[in-house]
Amino acid sequence: MITKHVLQHEDVVTILNAARAEAQANKWAVTIAVVDDGGHLLGHYRLDGAPAMSAHMAPAKARTSALGRKESAVYEDVINKGRFAFLSAPGLEGMLEGGVPVIVQGQVIGAVGVSGVKSSEDAQIAKAGIAALTLP
Repeated sequence: MITKHVLQHEDVVTILNAARAEAQANKWAVTIAVVDDGGHLLGHYRLDGAPAMSAHMAPAKARTSALGRKESAVYEDVINKGRFAFLSAPGLEGMLEGGVPVIVQGQVIGAVGVSGVKSSEDAQIAKAGIAALTLP
């Protein structure tokens, strides 16, 4: 049997606050979502001025990253290279850059999804949130 790490409430708050700080420092109005390794929502911030659609996209990007065990940008690249059939993959609705997995000792324990600005900026915010964690 394997013992695995999990995101606790304090970890989720740390991620959300650090990601929010990154977004606010750049004057970006976004939605930030944190999910567990099964893609289940643990926490969600929609900053003032964030587009309504971002409230749906951020959790979708996070879920795609958690379930796929990689950044959601990988799926965007696959589709952009012509593998359009991948759009029918079940359960993966956020196949755009901005979903980043939280990895501890080689295991994905959750993911962060951000939506509201350029995709590369969404990913920057997600990574800032993850970087605030003290990982073993």
